[in-house]
Amino acid sequence: MRRCPGHRRDTVCATAVSRGIFVLPIAQNPETARFPAGGVYRVKDDGVPAHVTGAARERAFSLADLPDLREFAATEALRRGMTEDAIGDFLVALNEVATNAVTHGSTKARLGIRSDGTALVVAVHDDGRDWHLEGEPGHDPPPEDATSGMGLWVARMLSNELQVTTGPRGTTVTMRFLLA
Repeated sequence: MRRCPGHRRDTVCATAVSRGIFVLPIAQNPETARFPAGGVYRVKDDGVPAHVTGAARERAFSLADLPDLREFAATEALRRGMTEDAIGDFLVALNEVATNAVTHGSTKARLGIRSDGTALVVAVHDDGRDWHLEGEPGHDPPPEDATSGMGLWVARMLSNELQVTTGPRGTTVTMRFLLA
């Protein structure tokens, strides 16, 4: 659980909440938390208010954190309904995109995972701003003799949908994986 610096103990960061990231305050009673709307909500074991379904979970990471990130993502995917058989492909796609983020985008990146109906949506965001997209990234297979540049293509092949957005606030690769 994270607490927004500079906030009172009984409040949370409204910016984080607006992005679907629930940042819990440090409170006397860890089972309840106050949110900007003024209500007190019961909090589940994963730190998300009980009335929220499909809430996003987010984790910051660097290159050294990739093993832990994969473990976190696998746990979240299984918890949200992904089958054991699909986890391997999911982790390969995630690893390719996450590795790209921290080697080509910025040294720190963020992973967000949420449920969306019968799909798991994964977004990897980095602060890299110098990427000028030419066509749809990862759409065409790399040349046969390529030794790099395959990450987005592999991720696109293993996910049901892949979208790349880039701009002054960085780059986000969003992948969708069907759960059923």
